[in-house]
Amino acid sequence: MLPVAAASLLLAGCTVGPDYEPPLASVPPAYAEEGSGPGASDADLASWWRGFGDPELDKLVNQAIAQNLDVQTAAARIREARALERASGAAALPRLDAQSSASRQRISEHAIPVPPGGDGTGNFGSFGLPGSEFNTFRIGFDASWEVDLFGKTRRSVEAARARTGAAIWNRRDAQVMAAAEVAESYVALRTLQMRIVTAEAEVALQQRFVRLADARVRGGLVTGESLAQQESQLKTAQAAIPPLKAQANAQIHALGVLTGQPPEALVAQLSPTAALPFAPAVPSGLPSDLLRRRPDIRAAEQNLHAATADIGVVTADLYPRFALTAAPTLISTALASLLEWGSRSYSASASLDWPIFNGGKTRANIERTKAVQQQALIAYRKTILTALKDVEDALGNINNDRRQIASLEQAHTALARAEQIARERFNGGLVTYSDVLQAQASRISLESQLTQARGQQARDTIALFKALGGGWPELAQEKTTKGAGQ
Repeated sequence: MLPVAAASLLLAGCTVGPDYEPPLASVPPAYAEEGSGPGASDADLASWWRGFGDPELDKLVNQAIAQNLDVQTAAARIREARALERASGAAALPRLDAQSSASRQRISEHAIPVPPGGDGTGNFGSFGLPGSEFNTFRIGFDASWEVDLFGKTRRSVEAARARTGAAIWNRRDAQVMAAAEVAESYVALRTLQMRIVTAEAEVALQQRFVRLADARVRGGLVTGESLAQQESQLKTAQAAIPPLKAQANAQIHALGVLTGQPPEALVAQLSPTAALPFAPAVPSGLPSDLLRRRPDIRAAEQNLHAATADIGVVTADLYPRFALTAAPTLISTALASLLEWGSRSYSASASLDWPIFNGGKTRANIERTKAVQQQALIAYRKTILTALKDVEDALGNINNDRRQIASLEQAHTALARAEQIARERFNGGLVTYSDVLQAQASRISLESQLTQARGQQARDTIALFKALGGGWPELAQEKTTKGAGQ
């Protein structure tokens, strides 16, 4: 007799194991770094790169979202997960197999003795006697159905469906990563190109210094040592350009691969120098927005859901399995009579399989699955903390970038004014042309620092967009609450 608990479950057809409930996530009401407040809309974050106002960047990011190989791999994993989901659901349906066979047999003359009273002349019929030969034809079907009394199949489908949801969110996370990587490489490329322009201006300036030193040497105003020093500075300035060009080419190659193309595919398109796009302002919004917007958090929650459902799958092994089987068959030794009513045979059965003792294997599996579910819960919480850290880091970096750029811009204004004054004094005969070149050199050096600082601000802004979970196209239409996502 079934125990009371098992009997009640049997009658009700219950689903064993814990029902999934979304975990409560504790997040602060606001970010510690400056920049909190009303956030950008989901539509703005869905295509945040447009805020840089660079059509070339827009084109590259859109290509990456559509063609990036990591995104395509993630899409293939969605198809795999959906196929596994359908396979899990198939266990709830009856199974039907068809078989047919034709065989010829001969009974050994020395295998079976002649029955008592038989003389081997056919008094008992020749069929089945030693030395006889006969044909056998068979057509049959096997039908079976395991009744999902305790929800093992239902929990399997639930887990598979959650894993499909995780795969969907992983694809969106791949889109976020691809958009951010393309933007970072593009900004790095334009920063390097602007630095090359500045480095070339430095070379031109050093060439003027060399010509000036050469004229002074010929005039007997200075020694040849001064000319050698100026030529050394010229060579140093020229040596700075090739590494910058090599880095720029590497960024172009990276952009080719990120957009699913050969590395050299974008060389002609991106080699011409273009201005560095300015970073837009990004309202960070509230930390609670991350729980809905970040694909990696949503994927982690779906993995937790799947791990919770897996507990029910293994828990069902504690309870009986009830199956119905039927096997109608047609068997005949003559093909002509195979389809006659008299050739029919059948079997039908109902079976109950209940593991009584297996050395604690089932309960060990349950404990293991619970431990896996705890790991998934910890991974979910860690993903949230990592997301909060990413935003805090990006906000802090952007704030520092702003302060640095403000100081550099003030210094640049002062140096530009100093250069103008030097030119005016030179035109008035109060200073030498060398003083003008020195003022110009200071300005050019500062422009290189300012370009690098603006490039870093743009990259930190991209990091903030990425940390906020922007960059997956469906975000613009996302209206569901936390926990949906399929």
